[in-house]
Amino acid sequence: MSQNIESVCIIDDDSIYINLVSKIIELRKLSETVIVFNNGKEAMDFFQESLEKNEKPEVPQVIFLDINMPVMDGWEFLREFSKIKNKLSDKINLYVVSSSIDSRDIERAKSIDVVSDYLTKPIKIDDFERILE
Repeated sequence: MSQNIESVCIIDDDSIYINLVSKIIELRKLSETVIVFNNGKEAMDFFQESLEKNEKPEVPQVIFLDINMPVMDGWEFLREFSKIKNKLSDKINLYVVSSSIDSRDIERAKSIDVVSDYLTKPIKIDDFERILE
């Protein structure tokens, strides 16, 4: 299986989920690099610093974003990320990943321009392969 995705970003505070997803990506050779942030603020700081340092910042092609996190949750991250996404890259696919099956959360996430789709935890290996190939 060839790597079509250079870099994947996981924004989530669940270390077990992060380890599992990272291991699936590594074992299936779905991406060269996995960048991990434990909350939205860490991720937003990274993206804003990338913008300040470079005209064309190095950004992941796929982002998996959890909704419920400390410091800055997924909704707050999406609000801030929406303001800077066009400066980063048009090639970023952002997936909201949550254990919430509340239709209000799903509709809210899908109504945000920068969101590619809403995925419910646990994500199936087939979903990773579909997204990352």
